[in-house]
Amino acid sequence: MLDPIFLIETVGLIGIVFIIFAETGLFFGFFFPGDSLLFTAGLLASQGIFDIYSLIILCILGAILGDSVGYWSGKKYGRKLFERDAGFFFKKKRIYDAEEFYKKHGKYTIIIARFVPIIRTFAPIVAGIGKMHYSTFISYNIIGGIFWVLSITLLGYIFGGMITNPDTYIIPIALLIIFISVIPIIIKIIKNKLATKK
Repeated sequence: MLDPIFLIETVGLIGIVFIIFAETGLFFGFFFPGDSLLFTAGLLASQGIFDIYSLIILCILGAILGDSVGYWSGKKYGRKLFERDAGFFFKKKRIYDAEEFYKKHGKYTIIIARFVPIIRTFAPIVAGIGKMHYSTFISYNIIGGIFWVLSITLLGYIFGGMITNPDTYIIPIALLIIFISVIPIIIKIIKNKLATKK
């Protein structure tokens, strides 16, 4: 299910936009492979499967709308969802990790978090819980959404135009992108374990 080629072939352009929206706006969306999905969609656009302009514009709109939904969810429901662990989706640890990230990077978290799996789902929720002014939030949300979608999608588009048979490289590159994107999380886990031992 997390194979970007399978997802794209199954859901098409509208499905891609929904997945981008869900990953950034819905609590259960944190497991979607947004980075590798955008890269793969851009690569396929270089082969004429998608119109690159429609792909970028719609994905940017999905990313911005998703973060906005996350913000308002956090503002309205706040910590009620995270007062206790309630199954797989609602865990205290996820919101606390996002809060820690938020404390480190401030309002720029809304932009930076776009490139960090899991954090990008919960960062706008934390912004809503923290009652960040919406005009500030939406400004960084728009900048982050545009920068994230443009950079990853165009990277795939340019790569696809530079080589022959680019589809043969999709799975290895998608896995590499996923690995690179989770490096900050891996580093944090290692640091926490080292700190616990001390």
